[in-house]
Amino acid sequence: MNLQNKFLVLFLLMIWGLSAQEDKTYKVNTIAFYNLENLFDYEDDPITFDDDRTPDGKDHWTPEIYEAKLKNMAKVISEIGQDVTGTAPAIIGVCEIENRRVLEDLVNQDPLVGKDYGIVHFDSPDRRGIDVALLYQKKVFTPTDYKNHELKIYDNNDVTKRIFTRDQLLVSGVLDGEKIHFIINHWPSRSGGEARSRPKRIKAAKLNMKIIDSLMSDDPYAKIITMGDLNDDPTSPSVKDILKAKKKREKVGLRELYNPMEEMYKKGLGTLAWRDGWNLFDQIIISSELLKKDYSTYRFYKAGIFNKTYLANPRGRYKGYPYRSFADGGYTGGYSDHFPVYIYLIKETTKKS
Repeated sequence: MNLQNKFLVLFLLMIWGLSAQEDKTYKVNTIAFYNLENLFDYEDDPITFDDDRTPDGKDHWTPEIYEAKLKNMAKVISEIGQDVTGTAPAIIGVCEIENRRVLEDLVNQDPLVGKDYGIVHFDSPDRRGIDVALLYQKKVFTPTDYKNHELKIYDNNDVTKRIFTRDQLLVSGVLDGEKIHFIINHWPSRSGGEARSRPKRIKAAKLNMKIIDSLMSDDPYAKIITMGDLNDDPTSPSVKDILKAKKKREKVGLRELYNPMEEMYKKGLGTLAWRDGWNLFDQIIISSELLKKDYSTYRFYKAGIFNKTYLANPRGRYKGYPYRSFADGGYTGGYSDHFPVYIYLIKETTKKS
């Protein structure tokens, strides 16, 4: 049995209480999202505000630090879902990356190079030069179409005062023979305060919903996964009122969305910490078609936060918080100020009487 794509039968027998006479084998793929916390190269880009992330800049971002950061990011990505699937994620959305070069350097790190990741990336108009992207294992997923959708926001609705931010990336393709759509997001930050900045994220949510509605108009049974750093929690207006993502899977109807992260958030779990409180900004939200109990095609199994011990700050005032790579004016040796999130997609491959 190929350990890279299959559960041990016992695993599902224990979880679902299936009888021993109904042994089943499943293919499993991990879909993940990770905010890489300012993965910049060390060269100055005259078009963007990246001066701090250069050897002579405020952060003293040297080639050696850049290589250390890449190594750490690759380690984390390679381990997400590995305990179940035996491999790194089939699909991983990322944000806070400077350009395509850093992605190419990332997928060529030792933990990932053997996975043969492809890259889908567009340069966003964000002033700092940070983008979103999708990485995919070529042996599992084949992109058939991709497009970046501009998020146009204006200060006080003045069209001469555009606020430049990240695009939303739509990638459609075939995952192990099945068509699935992925949307990668990095919504506007809470700079200036949550309430004051909320309209920007409402605008981002409306764009996201427009993309989803368009896909569902073509196919009401479309398998859609929208994921990213939303800079909002699962209970925020952008997610609850605009996306209308539901907490309970049994309440999700046709052409509706399910948010498995809301239950985690209600339990006090989070992906980043701020002022002694946890937020769950990093979310993976799925369409109703992925919730069916017919496992002849890929369906949602479960979601999680990848918060291994080594990803948490081991000491000091921020002990237990995500172990970020840069703090107090210097490189820490850490990883990111966000924990990654993931879901498992499974489908039945054989039955034995």
